[in-house]
Amino acid sequence: GTDGISRSTENLVAKAKALKEEGISAYCCCGAYGHPGPTITGSISRDIMFVDEIIGLKLAVSDHRAPNITVDELIRLGSDVRTAGMLSGKAGFVCLHMGGDDRALSPVFEALERTSIPVKTFQPTHVGRAKKLQEDAFKLAKMGGTIDFTCGQFEEKIKELAASLRAAKEAGVPMDKVTISSDGQGSWSNYDAAGNLTEMGVSSVDTMYRQVVYQVQNENMSLEEALSLGTRNVAKALEVYPKKGAVHEGSDADVLVLNGDLSMNTVIARGSLMMQDGVLL
Repeated sequence: GTDGISRSTENLVAKAKALKEEGISAYCCCGAYGHPGPTITGSISRDIMFVDEIIGLKLAVSDHRAPNITVDELIRLGSDVRTAGMLSGKAGFVCLHMGGDDRALSPVFEALERTSIPVKTFQPTHVGRAKKLQEDAFKLAKMGGTIDFTCGQFEEKIKELAASLRAAKEAGVPMDKVTISSDGQGSWSNYDAAGNLTEMGVSSVDTMYRQVVYQVQNENMSLEEALSLGTRNVAKALEVYPKKGAVHEGSDADVLVLNGDLSMNTVIARGSLMMQDGVLL
C-alpha cells in the first residue's frame, strides 16, 4: 500500500505463508504505491519467478500518493511482469491502485496502444471512486481487461457499488470481467479540500460477503452471478481457475454453505472444515 518504506515484502510474504499454514489460500504482490517498489530479490521479475506466493506487482497511478511514472516506465513494468508470469506459470499482472485524478486510466490506454502487451496485464482496482475512472474502467473491460470494484464498509458505500454494477450492465460491460474485493486490513482515508488528512481507518474483511448478500436480496441479482464477482471471475483474472473459483473434481474444495437467508453456515477451505453450523472450528 502507501507505506513501502517501513513495511517490507519479506513481512508480506511471511504473512501469506502463515495464512496458508492456517489453511487459507493466499497470494500477494511485490511493490507498493511507489516506484521502484520494495522486492525481496531486488527485481520484480525475479520475485514473481522465484517466490511462490508472489504473482504480480502493485503500483499506484492517477493518485496524489502515486509516483507519477511515465508511460514508458509503465510499459517497461508491464513487459517485465508479463514475461516473468510466462516463465513462472503465473498470471504476471500489474495491480493498479487507482486514485481519483482526471487522468484515470489514460496512461494504461496509451501503454496498450503503443505496445502489444495484453490488456489482461493491467488490472485496476478501486475503479468506482470517480466518474471518469469508472467510465475508463468500462472501456477497459470491453477491451478484455479485468476491472475491480472495492466493497464499502457502510450502507451508503454498499449502495454505491450496487449502482456501479447496474451501470456496468447497462453499459454493456461483460460481467465476467468485473470483480469485487474487500481491501480488507488496508487503510481508508478522507481528506479536506486542502488535501489534509482528516480521517483514517482500517477496512473490514467481511465486505465482499455483505455485498453479495445485498446484491441478491436488494438488486435481484442471481446468487450465481453475485458470487462469481468474488470467486470465479477473480480466479480467472489471477489465472488460478479452475483450481480456484469452481466446485468440481480437481479443484481445491473451497466451499461456502449458506442458509436460506444467505447467513453463513459452513466454511470449507482446501478440503478442511473451518466452520460448521455457524461455529468456528
